[in-house]
Amino acid sequence: MGIQNRRERERADRHRLIVDTARELAETEGWDAVTVRKLADRIEYSQPVLYSHFAGKRAIVTAVALDGITELAASLHRARTTAPDASAALAAVARAYTDFAAGNPALYDAMFVLPTDLTFGDGAPEPLRNAFAELVTTFAPFARKTDVETLTETIWSTLHGLATLERNNRLRPGHREERLAILRSWLDSAADDSAARNAN
Repeated sequence: MGIQNRRERERADRHRLIVDTARELAETEGWDAVTVRKLADRIEYSQPVLYSHFAGKRAIVTAVALDGITELAASLHRARTTAPDASAALAAVARAYTDFAAGNPALYDAMFVLPTDLTFGDGAPEPLRNAFAELVTTFAPFARKTDVETLTETIWSTLHGLATLERNNRLRPGHREERLAILRSWLDSAADDSAARNAN
């Protein structure tokens, strides 16, 4: 029993080392530099050992993406739960999302740009459901009669577009806060208009 437990721990440690090394390599040299051969050299294991953990690079990217989505969910949760009201929570979550994307470009690519084995929507793994739930909870006060999950997908798409375009130098630098303020203002106005219509 003790030997089996030790082997399981060693395997889990090796798995963690592969994922962490892939993430570090991607952040410093880009995902093109992440190959099974290079990872094997870095962690000083044979390529067959790596293949015993992961079928290939796509599976490694998937594991890194799951780590990133778990971290993003925690960041969004902190931003949402420390805000004093729904409008401030929206602003804080939008800022946390775009800051995360800007601060972790290779990780963000693994999460939402590169091909992975992740399933979104129905059947999504728990980290994805948790992250999406944070967004749904944040945007729910602005949904009114709109389907909250559809609204969430739309706002998430907007945040993803802003983050991606900014990082790829497709937007004017230095205007992130202004863009997020416009998004917050639009949603506040839409919610106010909906509430006024409902009151009449």
